[in-house]
Amino acid sequence: MDAEKLNNFDFELVSPERKLMSEKAWQVTIPGEEGNFGVRAGHSSIVSSIRPGVVEIVTEAGAEPTKIFIAGGFADVTASNCTVLAEEATMLGDLNQDDIEQEVADLEGKLSATNDKVEVIRYTKQLALAKAKLTAVTGVLAA
Repeated sequence: MDAEKLNNFDFELVSPERKLMSEKAWQVTIPGEEGNFGVRAGHSSIVSSIRPGVVEIVTEAGAEPTKIFIAGGFADVTASNCTVLAEEATMLGDLNQDDIEQEVADLEGKLSATNDKVEVIRYTKQLALAKAKLTAVTGVLAA
């Protein structure tokens, strides 16, 4: 077995709908609640909540990462594997900036038009998620 394979670990990304990915990875970057963190083989064991953002999976050193937007969830990391349990997951390339911008505008309109506390909470959460998607697509922090 070559040294590169020894530096890989098992990675799985699972959403409520299906298992999106199950493969060997060299490095995974996860949007943790306290900030992004990287995982490689031999990582200390942790369980972390995940904020909406992009998980980047690199299968071998120097390779382009696979980027998947997740709406939040949890990461379970050990020295030999990493499992991300995502509330919702979408390949970054499948997100459409125009659609997301329209969703943000619609939610901002709904939010400003309601006084119902329950609706305010629901629209605020939906707006935060839409803005996180927009940031993921554009690379610019949504206001």
